[in-house]
Amino acid sequence: MASHHPIWITVVIVFVTALGWGSASAQLSTNFYSKSCPNGLSTVKSVVQSAVSKERRMGASLLRLFFHDCFVNGCDGSILLDDTSSFQGEKTAGPNSNSVRGYNVIDQIKSKVESACPGVISCADIVAIAARDSVVLLGGPSWEVKLGRRDARTASFSLANSGALPPPTSTLSNLTSLFQAQGLSTRDMVALSGSHTIGQARCTSFRPHIYNDSNIDSAFRKTRQGQCPFGSGDNNPAPLDLRSPTAFDNAYFKNLLSNKGLLRSDQELFNGGSTDSLVKTYSNNPKTFNSDFASAMIKMGDIKPLTGSQGEIRKICSKVN
Repeated sequence: MASHHPIWITVVIVFVTALGWGSASAQLSTNFYSKSCPNGLSTVKSVVQSAVSKERRMGASLLRLFFHDCFVNGCDGSILLDDTSSFQGEKTAGPNSNSVRGYNVIDQIKSKVESACPGVISCADIVAIAARDSVVLLGGPSWEVKLGRRDARTASFSLANSGALPPPTSTLSNLTSLFQAQGLSTRDMVALSGSHTIGQARCTSFRPHIYNDSNIDSAFRKTRQGQCPFGSGDNNPAPLDLRSPTAFDNAYFKNLLSNKGLLRSDQELFNGGSTDSLVKTYSNNPKTFNSDFASAMIKMGDIKPLTGSQGEIRKICSKVN
């Protein structure tokens, strides 16, 4: 009997080490579904492609959906959950209500993916992949998306409303500290703000900047005030990047150099503060912006994912199993 003990001990050590490894760091990997759902990523891409070709703006919406998911309790698909009798979800929270969109596209992707590989790919991962595919389709950089996130069984209206998501009226120090709280550097924050090179904002989001701030180009101010009068037109949209609103490029940073940031939080990045030099760098070097953006997206995807036996793989993204 004695001779068996060393083998048995080795097995126990290997098993315990494996357990520890799984919980010590989120074991996300770029090839997570390569065996369990080899066509998973191409399935996601085809649905995103069709949605973005119908409406270019959807690419920006899917990118934003990922950001708004990750900044509230981590990248766990919680933003997709509808309210239930036991919790109020995040969809109706201030930063998301009438603002975050693309849920229907995620649902379409999920149903296609479920047909191909039932119960394998999480909604949280679908959101992460769709964000990357959207950026690429609009002319931006690509990156290897780390996968293996699982889906939350609950969501938090109060956390989504807590100020964790930077409001459009944010100051530079507010932006810096909110990103820092998620483990993202100031450089990550400026690079990720470059996602405003695509998409639109509602009049309610940019009204404070175009009426109250002085660091804004006067002709640009006048144009935007015409679309966003006082007391009406709250939902009137304007492009975040007036030069190339549906192309993922570095024009957003060029706009900031000429005081044509649509939101106060945009123009804060180039307003005599510590991030001015980075804005200049990105406006001159699209390659630097693209590579920093891709790195920052990977880092954002690492915010508190559920892995291993945590959470679940939802069958329908808007409700728990």
